[in-house]
Amino acid sequence: MTVTPLIGLDRFAVKQRYTMMVNRYEIRALGPNGEEGPILALAQQKRMAFKEEVTFYADEQRTVPVFSFKARKRLDLAATYDVFDAQGTPIGQFRKDFKASLLNSTYHLEAAGVAATGSERNMLVAILRRVQDTIPLAVHYDFKDAAGNLVMSSERKWGLRDVYTVNVPGARLDGRVAAAMAVALDALQAR
Repeated sequence: MTVTPLIGLDRFAVKQRYTMMVNRYEIRALGPNGEEGPILALAQQKRMAFKEEVTFYADEQRTVPVFSFKARKRLDLAATYDVFDAQGTPIGQFRKDFKASLLNSTYHLEAAGVAATGSERNMLVAILRRVQDTIPLAVHYDFKDAAGNLVMSSERKWGLRDVYTVNVPGARLDGRVAAAMAVALDALQAR
C-alpha cells in the first residue's frame, strides 16, 4: 500500500507543465517561506477526452499511481467527479454547479466528513475571465463549509505559467482530494 505525503499536509503548490497533447501537473511541498520542496505527486490529463480522468503518480515514469479522479458521465456540463485512492476506493467527490458558474465558477466538494462550496474569490475577475482570454488573470478560489469556515483555498500566481498555492487550514480535508480539486480547477477551466 502506497501512502501519499499529501495526507495531513496543509499547504502545497500545483504547477502546470506545458506539453502538446496532455496537461501535466506537479504537486510540490511548500516550505514555511513558500520555497518549493520535493515533488509529492505528478498528474496527467489527456486533452479533449470525452470522459475526464486524471491519475496522480508518485514517480516521473508514472508507474506508481497514488490517487485519481474521474467523471461519472461523459460530456456533462455539471459533472460529478469521484476521487479514488491508489486501490480504487472512493475518498471524496466534487462537482461543478453549472447554473451558479455562469457568472462565478462554483464547485461543491465532499470528503470524509467535510462538505464545502467553493467559488472564485473576486467577482470582477470572474466576469473578466469570461470576456477575455489573452491576459492570464490571478484566479483565487475559496472553499468554505456550511459554518463559513475556510476548508481549502487555491490561489493562482500572476504570470504566464499556471502555478497555484493550495492551503488546507488544519489539514481538515484529505490532501489528495484537495490536490485533485486544485488540478481540476485548472484543467476543467481549459487553461
